[in-house]
Amino acid sequence: MSNMVISNNPIISATGPKDGQTKAGLASGFSDALLNAVNEVNNLHQTADKAVLNVQTGNTGSLHEAMIALEKADVSFRTMLTFRNKIIEAYQEIMRMQV
Repeated sequence: MSNMVISNNPIISATGPKDGQTKAGLASGFSDALLNAVNEVNNLHQTADKAVLNVQTGNTGSLHEAMIALEKADVSFRTMLTFRNKIIEAYQEIMRMQV
């Protein structure tokens, strides 16, 4: 399972750039993927806020749906935070390398 390669995603492909792809294209793909992930986390938090507001105002929302939305938002935020920390650690390690 650890040597599994997702070949459709150029960001995590182990084969490197395919024909016609450049390093700039891969960097752009990484930044786009990162931006999409941050936007998805933001959308989950906004959905959770709306669900909580619906419960507070007595509108169509139920407490169960609000709690599920809050947990989804929390898990996604923690995952994004862990990913950010790993990126920062990798950057700091690269900066400590002697050339």
